[in-house]
Amino acid sequence: MSINKNGLLAGKVAVITGASRGIGEAIAIRYAMEGAKVVVSARTVDDGDHILAGSMNSVVKRITDAGGEAAAVRCDMALAEDRVQLIETTKALFGSVDIVVNNAAVTYFIPISEFPEKRQKLMFEVQVHGPLHLAQLAMENMRERGSGWILNISSHAALHPEVGGPASGGTVYGMCKAALERLSTGLASEVADQNIRVNAISPGLVATPGVVHHGLVNESNKDRVVPVENMAEACLRLVHDDGGELSGRIAYADEMLEEFALTPAVLV
Repeated sequence: MSINKNGLLAGKVAVITGASRGIGEAIAIRYAMEGAKVVVSARTVDDGDHILAGSMNSVVKRITDAGGEAAAVRCDMALAEDRVQLIETTKALFGSVDIVVNNAAVTYFIPISEFPEKRQKLMFEVQVHGPLHLAQLAMENMRERGSGWILNISSHAALHPEVGGPASGGTVYGMCKAALERLSTGLASEVADQNIRVNAISPGLVATPGVVHHGLVNESNKDRVVPVENMAEACLRLVHDDGGELSGRIAYADEMLEEFALTPAVLV
């Protein structure tokens, strides 16, 4: 497939956080393939700026080389001023925001008994308070136009663990994602009459650079790894109304593919 400027997201402006690699990168590319003007946001500006491969500028180049429209805007989601600047810069570049995808995350896997307060606060700022604030900022224009989509990237970590099961040190991560899901359903209810749709979605096990770095793919689960394209396709379905509106969902990528008979596109 290639860039379709008259696609499902033609004329739409989309902001994707945490888009320098992995799931965020895939979502940004898939949206651009459907004609969206995409703002790729993260902290990693150029290749080599981070221990993990990938950068905002490399994702933008991938999109623009294929004929799409994209721009890189650096944003540390832990900083309120950066979040404000992200929305203001997007408006200056492309116009009012139609779609926000809150994908950025910072994660530490540490048992509760040893978890430093500073890192707890950072995780909640990036994965809960930041998405709430970004939604508030973007919704100002969404309400004026009477439409908009907010998509929060969650995780199966939000589900309650089995007592006595293997301990992963992921309790705080799970707390953040559970809070993000409750934010999603609550906000969806609040803005339903304004034609703004809000959803949360979990990807399943995708071998992104971050997942591999944390050692989350191992011999016991490697057979459950799914392509990042699956998540990108499911995330596309949640930000357009072709085939009906969707809002207030706590979705899972594999279930979305099955429910809507979606075939993941090959990313440009």
